[in-house]
Parts: sequence; structure tokens; C-alpha cells
Amino acid sequence: MPAIQNRQAAPHGQQGPFMSADVELDRVTIRFGHFTAVRSATLKISGGEFFSLLGPSGCGKTTLLRTISGFLHPSEGVVRIGGEDMRGIEPNKRPTALIFQNLALFPLMTVAENIGYGLRVRGVAKADRLKRAEELLRLVALPDQGHKRVSELSGGQKQRVAIARALAVEPKVLLLDEPLSALDLKLRQHMRTELRAIQKRVGITFIYITHDQGEALTMSDRIAVMNAGVIEQVGDGRTIYENPQTSFVASFVGENNGFVGKVAAVDGPAAAIDTAQGRLVGRRGAGVEPGSAGQIFIRPESIRLARDGDRAMLSAAIQTTAFEGNSTHVFLRADDGKPITVTLGRHDGADLPPPGTRLGLTYEATDAVVLAEAPAAP
Repeated sequence: MPAIQNRQAAPHGQQGPFMSADVELDRVTIRFGHFTAVRSATLKISGGEFFSLLGPSGCGKTTLLRTISGFLHPSEGVVRIGGEDMRGIEPNKRPTALIFQNLALFPLMTVAENIGYGLRVRGVAKADRLKRAEELLRLVALPDQGHKRVSELSGGQKQRVAIARALAVEPKVLLLDEPLSALDLKLRQHMRTELRAIQKRVGITFIYITHDQGEALTMSDRIAVMNAGVIEQVGDGRTIYENPQTSFVASFVGENNGFVGKVAAVDGPAAAIDTAQGRLVGRRGAGVEPGSAGQIFIRPESIRLARDGDRAMLSAAIQTTAFEGNSTHVFLRADDGKPITVTLGRHDGADLPPPGTRLGLTYEATDAVVLAEAPAAP
């Protein structure tokens, strides 16, 4: 039987024979009968990028992932990997590997046999499979674990074995469908770091599906936020968080205080909007014009308590507080019943008045954004 052949030198910073590829979606639409799961998705993912598809359940992100892998086919549009049109190319012929949410490890096989399974299917000799398994176990920080059964591993170790098994067939693109969702919070946070470190070592393209904003913001080079089958915004984590382009992105990614109203005036990059809380000012988003319906979004950490000399831009009564060590979350309610959340630093939140006390609140206009009215995230 043939040994592993045709390995190419890895680019600088990578370990092993791994190569990466670009992934391009060109106006991809996916329908199931009369239901449109993905609508005209256009996207370019660079080779070697850690790219996340972020959105709520049912938004179409897993459908897109399965289309890239070849398990689904576009109703319209084209998927290209490494510049090659994937139409007519089945999953086992694509330069991709898919890690499912449940990992799908074989319980009756050893760790090494799991990792080498794809190579076994390809006719690679047993000695070469075992050698490659040991190489990959070292890569994912599990040296000398090949003899163990899957049942002997912890949740985090199983995640690493699943990654090693996917890497064994030397894909150019690794597709991950919420692989950390079954882990407890502390382990999930640890595995974010581990997964990102592995991606940097191997250097191949990772496309990661998640509904967890923390995962996407922590690990990704760039993120595509999806809603109801539409890609609403693409950008790095800081851009997505600080400069949302739509009301859905503003309300879905991180905590936000949103106030609806009518745009009163625009002045270059700024806009004023009349709301039930009064006239508020922020950065002007796309499609915001005088007289149009809009929403202003202000992050909880961007609001502070009005001090002497400050102009109170909002007014609300304290309902309750939540101390979290380095910060305190203050939950308030405006006269019209609108809930407002403020996040204060450890020292600012030390001497808050009791519940029921009305407070004046203020913020910098550059820390708020006015966007065209549209459905926000639930």
C-alpha cells in the first residue's frame, strides 16, 4: 500500500505539510422547497484565515458550511475553493475536512486508529498511519496518547483528537460546526485558546460556525454575522463590535441599549434622533436621513453616571445591581418602562444609591451609533 506522498513544504510559521486555500461564495442561494435558507451570500475568505460565521440558530450558517463541504449544493451561485469551481465535486473530492458538533469519534477504536481512519480509507499503510497519528498528537499537545480509547479522554482531549483526525487527510480548509458547544464554560474558554493556537501552527483556513459571540470575537481574524439567511456584516471583531452596520448586528453582538425614534437632523458624520427618552446624538449610520425612522445604540460600558457639571442625556431609576468583581452591572428603568443597562468599573460601582433612586446618565456621542430602523435581534 502507498505511504503518504507529495507533501509540500509548509509556509513560514506552519508545522507539517499543511497548505491553505481561499474560499469564495459568489451569490450563493440555497433553497429547500419554498424556503430560502441562504439568500445571495457573497463572501471571500482568504487562505490561512480563521473565519467565523456567527448568528442565531436557524440563520443559515450551518447550511453554508455544509454547502462549502459539498454535502449540500447551491440552488444558485457558485462555491470556489482555491479558485476552482466546486460544482459537481463531491465532499470526498474537495480539499476540505468537516468537524461535526458531536465530533463523531469511533468509540471502539483507539485514539491513533481514529486519527488514521481517513488515511486507512485512502489505502495508507498501517505503519505510516501510526507515524502520522503520533505527529498530529504532538501537534495538538496529546503526545503518547494514541493507545487510549476515546472513552478514556476528557471533553477537551476529544476535541483535540477530532481536530487531529481532520488534519490527518491534509485538508486546505477545515470546517468546524460549533465543536465546543457541548463543553462546560471553563473548558470551552480554554479550548478557544487551544483551537486558535492550533490554527496558527498549521496555518490552514479555518471556517468556524458559532452562535457564541465570545468565541467569534476571541478567535477570529474576521466574522460574518448572519440573520435569516442573509450576511449582514463582515469584519474583524473590533469593527463588528464598535461599528455595527445594521440594527441586528448592533443588538446581537454584545450587550446594547437600543432606543427607537425619528431622525431629527444629520450633520456630516453625526445624527440626532428624537426618542421617548428625549433627543439623543450619535454617529450616523448608512441610510440615516432626516425624518426617517431610526434606532440609536449605546453600549452599557459607554454610559456613565452624570456628575456635577455633566448634562444628563438619559434619566432612569435603579432596579437592581449585579457585582462581577471588576465591574458592576446596573439595571435601570426609564419613565416609559424602557430598561437601560449600565456597566461601571470596579471603583465607579462601589457607592451606588439604593434601588428606586433616579439617576442622570450621560455618554459621548462618538460612542453611540444611529442606524436605520430594522428588526433587532430577539
